[in-house]
Amino acid sequence: AGDSVRRVRGCGRRLAGLLTDPGRLAGARKRADQTLAALERHRISLVCRDDPAYPALLRPIDDPPVVLYFRGDLASLAAPPVAVIGSRAATSYGRRCSFTLARDLARQGITVVSGLAHGIDAAAHQGALEGGGATVGVLGCGIDVVYPRDHEALYRQVTAAGAIISEYPPGTRPEGFRFPARNRIIAGLARGVVVVEATQRSGSLITARLALDQGREIFAVPGRIDSSRSAGPHRLLQQGAHLVCSAGDIVLELGLSAPGQRQRPPEADPGAPPGGLGEEELRLLSFLEVYPRDIDSIIRMTGFAAHRVHELLLGLEMAGLVRQLPGQQYERLRED
Repeated sequence: AGDSVRRVRGCGRRLAGLLTDPGRLAGARKRADQTLAALERHRISLVCRDDPAYPALLRPIDDPPVVLYFRGDLASLAAPPVAVIGSRAATSYGRRCSFTLARDLARQGITVVSGLAHGIDAAAHQGALEGGGATVGVLGCGIDVVYPRDHEALYRQVTAAGAIISEYPPGTRPEGFRFPARNRIIAGLARGVVVVEATQRSGSLITARLALDQGREIFAVPGRIDSSRSAGPHRLLQQGAHLVCSAGDIVLELGLSAPGQRQRPPEADPGAPPGGLGEEELRLLSFLEVYPRDIDSIIRMTGFAAHRVHELLLGLEMAGLVRQLPGQQYERLRED
């Protein structure tokens, strides 16, 4: 066997010995068996590039992952996937746009792909969940590492409604250099990429460039001309990206039919009091009855954990019941 291996160009005696040493091969098999057992124990699945279950759109890109670790159901990518991405430090406008676009795409039977980060990504996943559709989160760390840490509940919800994917082995910690590599997977999984908010130096623009190189359609959401968060989308629009004002713009441009379109729930009477709210939402709103309050006051008065207050406020913003003011203050919105 060693002689056969040495006949391969570039494979010298030392490397051939390493590749054919019975002890090393047995050790490698043992470690592989241990890894597979650990994956099964932690309910983590694995798919290789030559497996039929490997995402079809991802296989032909430059440098596709050899292996994908995942939780959930990769079949959720069988529906047309669209990526919705943007700034972590998003404005309330950006989060609202991301949520609404993702919700309406999900209602059309489209799978929403994003990066499970704060800001635009989180709003996109939440919108898809609200729309009753599938959503897929791509991580820049091990599949068993919830990052950011306060997204544990969202991680579970995305896993249940679609899948969480990573090319990194379990236990891999989140490091900055891994996220640009993660972005090529987000772009590769999608038919089109929507940039909602991004600064001029945002990683979302890297994702858009990668998507363009992969032959994907690029979409951008316009914003205020004096907002740095809209500078990235505006630059993309100047360079020929498709302008997006609604999910319909994306569906039309990508030529997606809507056989899987979900029935839109009936609109609520705008004059009626907010319905469908839980005790926590109602309690939080009660503290905004008279005048705006800052985030620290809301946390102190409600007695809720900080991450829970942020989740509740985001949901209420998406519902049009509160809005964020400068200085991390929030006020309740009412019908005129």
